[in-house]
Amino acid sequence: MSDIEIRDDRAAGRLEAVEAGEVVGRIEYFVLDAPERALVPVHTIVEPDHEGRGIAGSLARELYTRAQREGVTVAPLCPYVVKWAERHPDEAPAADPELLRAAKEWLVAHPGRF
Repeated sequence: MSDIEIRDDRAAGRLEAVEAGEVVGRIEYFVLDAPERALVPVHTIVEPDHEGRGIAGSLARELYTRAQREGVTVAPLCPYVVKWAERHPDEAPAADPELLRAAKEWLVAHPGRF
């Protein structure tokens, strides 16, 4: 994983893992503004030829790191990020259930987004 760069394309809602100019993995997310500002990961995708290299975990870790730097919460809806957070509670504080409910409502209200 040493040659992989992680970049945030906030406008597109993607945290991308890039290797040799190619996107080899990504977390698709949106920014929730209420009841509080949060990053909400919805999907984690790693290209098949790059699976098993720790890319998804690095993306999840970076998402939580960026959220902490920005002073916002992560409200994970992506099953992979939920499991990753359960395994890394010291790096991934649990989101308030009300925030998760609001994130789910946002997703239902924007069916074409993901």
